Amino acid sequence: MNAFSKLTLAIAMAAGASIATAQDNGHAGHGSHGAHASHAGHQAAASAELVDGEVKKIDKDAGKITLRHGEIKNLDMAAMTMVFRVQDPAMLDQVKVGDKLRFSADRVNGAVTITQMQKAQ
Repeated sequence: MNAFSKLTLAIAMAAGASIATAQDNGHAGHGSHGAHASHAGHQAAASAELVDGEVKKIDKDAGKITLRHGEIKNLDMAAMTMVFRVQDPAMLDQVKVGDKLRFSADRVNGAVTITQMQKAQ
């Protein structure tokens, strides 16, 4: 029974990761929480939560941006200044140093990556 429980848990976790990945790829720009969150679990719902940030540096060649940001709950990360990768390099064309923005980030292939970004209103 113990081995069966572990196998069941591993399968469920793999299925959840596949759903979350598909949702990140297909719905990252939609900003919806609703039904998607119930299928993908707490982490996918939290990853859609936007965080306040300020652009400190942009490195278009490397596809990276340095932000001073608030707490990123889905990554269990305190407020700080750090460098992020961006999921889409075109995101870097939308902002300049000093801009205030709202963004969401998640781990993509092991790297903390901005998956959604918009200028603050």
